[in-house]
Amino acid sequence: MSEILDCGDLTNRPLAITAAARAVRSGAVVVLPTDTLYGIGADAFNSSAVSSVLAAKGRGRDMPVPVLVGSWATIDGLVNFVPAVLRDLIEAFWPGGLTVVVEHAPSLAWDLGDARGTVAVRMPLHPIALELLAETGPMAVSSANVTGQPPAVTAQQAYAQLGESVSVYLDGGEVPLGRPSTIVDLTGEVPTVLRAGAIELAALREVVPSIEASPVG
Repeated sequence: MSEILDCGDLTNRPLAITAAARAVRSGAVVVLPTDTLYGIGADAFNSSAVSSVLAAKGRGRDMPVPVLVGSWATIDGLVNFVPAVLRDLIEAFWPGGLTVVVEHAPSLAWDLGDARGTVAVRMPLHPIALELLAETGPMAVSSANVTGQPPAVTAQQAYAQLGESVSVYLDGGEVPLGRPSTIVDLTGEVPTVLRAGAIELAALREVVPSIEASPVG
């Protein structure tokens, strides 16, 4: 049976976070609020759990699962080298609605899908997400919806789509943005927006003027 745990009461929230962290460590799938949308996630280093995330969404390995982290410093353990452009974007927009695609360190023992040596990473600006990540470490997290359906902005919307495939739902109320993160690819010679979202291109160019717009507009 899935549990929907109310995080609105600050007295109950630590117990809810503990229950969700326990579920993540056991290899289960959880739903959590972020600053952009609700996410469905699992331990990033548990390949079976990541497969469960993909299965719950009805999503193939050709669409790898992004990773949420709870600290700026985590990026240093995920890549072999942090270029200045990456550091500048992180300092400007983390925590927040920016996802960066980078080449991950070959030594990392994870399987997020057919990512071809890259990983999409974000640090969310949401207290419940950050509290959970502080307990679990990096989590593989995608939007909490069945592929092709509208993303969830409440725990109830997430449950309506994902149901009993999720062990614990952390209910933090309606998320503040309701827009996906902006994704910037840093694996090529020129930083490129892959998906427009919560962070506008103009704001990105104030930090990194060379960023190119999405090739699909």
